[in-house]
Amino acid sequence: MRAITDPQHVELLPDPVHPGAPAGQWWPPRVLSPSWLDEHAPEFDVLHIHFGLESFTPEQLSRALGRARRHGRPVIYTVHDLENPQLTDQAAYLRLLDVIVPSADEVLTLTPTAAAEVRRRWNRACTVIAHPSLLETSPAPGPHAITDASDTLRIGLHLRDLRPNIDAERGVAVLAEAVAALGLRGISAEVEVRLNTRVRDEDLADRLARAAATAESRVRILRGERLSDDELAGWLSTLDAFVLPYRHGTHSGWVELCYDLAVPVVGTRVGHVRSQHPADFFAFDLDDASSLVDALDGVASRTRAGTDRDAEVARRRARRQTQRDEVRAQHLDVYLRALANQALGERAGA
Repeated sequence: MRAITDPQHVELLPDPVHPGAPAGQWWPPRVLSPSWLDEHAPEFDVLHIHFGLESFTPEQLSRALGRARRHGRPVIYTVHDLENPQLTDQAAYLRLLDVIVPSADEVLTLTPTAAAEVRRRWNRACTVIAHPSLLETSPAPGPHAITDASDTLRIGLHLRDLRPNIDAERGVAVLAEAVAALGLRGISAEVEVRLNTRVRDEDLADRLARAAATAESRVRILRGERLSDDELAGWLSTLDAFVLPYRHGTHSGWVELCYDLAVPVVGTRVGHVRSQHPADFFAFDLDDASSLVDALDGVASRTRAGTDRDAEVARRRARRQTQRDEVRAQHLDVYLRALANQALGERAGA
């Protein structure tokens, strides 16, 4: 939230912590509790919701939005996800969207194509505001980038904790096929797959390890503790391509971070991920290894064209700094508009 709020004009209140919650433990947002809203509504002007809807039923969400309205507090909702990446069955989540998208005072989203989908599904206009940079500081330059045909293409895949929207098994399998096929085209490639120590499906993690061990390709799995932000940026900056084997989704923070680091993304055609940075996105089909081969071949060809990655990262960082100011100004305009409309409504109802 700090990236989108101008500290000179917007005071960002801390997310209320559940009593007794361990440090760093995620809990359903208390701001969507009617009792919390009754007690704390005088302390804020605008309620801006990004994530956490799946913790509530549609009835609970409707009551919370009604309570905010009763207290005269505009609700802003940013549509990051039209499909929830944490869930397999989307039915309950879609019912939540049916509650909040029509009733929020202002609706925002990240891409024009997502805004078009929101209008198509709910006849609701969205303000489109780009996702700001995820980098706080410039990372150290990565030690690797291919420059000629003799170099090895380094491909990265991070499976995190094996959340539902990532097709980890098919992703690893299709990468193994693609690396073998790239060799036939004279392109040397290796794949580094990262996986958290703690995962949601240990059996799947074991299958992935066995597949990597037996594949006749240069695929290896590195399993360890969650990387810090700096460690993650440092790892990504050593790659020539980063693969996103999504089965479903809407937008992706990975795409933003890879853009900051000038690392091309090779991803599936799901949601509106490609719309975030289309010039840096190479699409493929999880069920068609040849499409992944073509995408990676395209990455290799572009990288060998001689782009100076360090210079490109510096150029993008300068653009991102300007964009941050624009994003903050756009959010401030939305907040002020919501407050002005709220005041008009109160006067009209007086």
